[in-house]
Order: sequence, then C-alpha cells, then structure tokens
Amino acid sequence: MEAANRGASLAGGRSLGLNIGLPHEQRPNRFISEGLCFEFHYFFMRKLWFAHLAHALIAFPGGFGTFDELFEILTLAQTRKLDRPIPVFLYGSTYWNEVVNFEALVRHGTIDAEDLKLFEFVDEPHAALARLQARMPAPPAGPCVAFAKSRCHPGA
Repeated sequence: MEAANRGASLAGGRSLGLNIGLPHEQRPNRFISEGLCFEFHYFFMRKLWFAHLAHALIAFPGGFGTFDELFEILTLAQTRKLDRPIPVFLYGSTYWNEVVNFEALVRHGTIDAEDLKLFEFVDEPHAALARLQARMPAPPAGPCVAFAKSRCHPGA
C-alpha cells in the first residue's frame, strides 16, 4: 500500500490508507493523505472497506496478507458479490505462477477454467498501466469517503 500512497503523493494526488493495528508490525505510512488514514482492529472490517472502495487491484508479490486480500476480491468476483467489476492484476507472473498453481486448481475441479479470467498477469509497469487504463478509461465515480478523526496522523 505504501507504494501506491507514495506515488499518489509524488503526483500531487490524495490517497487513503486502510491500516490494520498489529502490536509489533504494520504502521501507517507517511504518504497517506492527511485525514484519510483509517485504522482497523479486525482484518474482516479492513477487507470489507477495501472491497467497498477499490476500483482495481494490483497484487505484488507478498505474504499471507497479500494472499488474503487477493483471494477475498477474487472470491467476491467469482461469486458475483461485487456491485461492479474490479480489475485484478497479478504483478510478476513468475512469482505468482510459482506460489499459486492456478492450473492445478482447475485440474482438481476447485475452480472453473472461466475463473482464470478474473485476473491478468502483468510484468512491466507500463503494461500494467496500459491494461488498467484500458479496463478503466475514465476516473471512477464515488464512493465518497467520510472524514473522521484519525489515530493515524497526530492532530487529525
């Protein structure tokens, strides 16, 4: 999330952060726009807001948290529980094909071959941007984000 927040900050944009409060790990990054940092105690609440606010997902190589969020969005898309399509891009096809054998899931009958169309692999930043722009030609409308006092930024 820090990379997206940093990119938005460097471009002069605003971005929000959906942080999870963990005792010895995750902390909000300094690139989250003032007043747009939200801290959650429970993972399921963070994922609920993530799914509600997201207009696209680019998953970079990561661990359990990345897998949790990726498969949440894929499951919601697969079961048609999303109110809109959310393009999903897996950045780094070598990594993703090594750590998740998607073809084996189809072969074992745990997902349909059609489910492989729920995501695309991308390996270059320019390709990722082009595919994202092709899937989302106009800036997405809404939802509005409510502003609230935040523990992420002192004095917010």
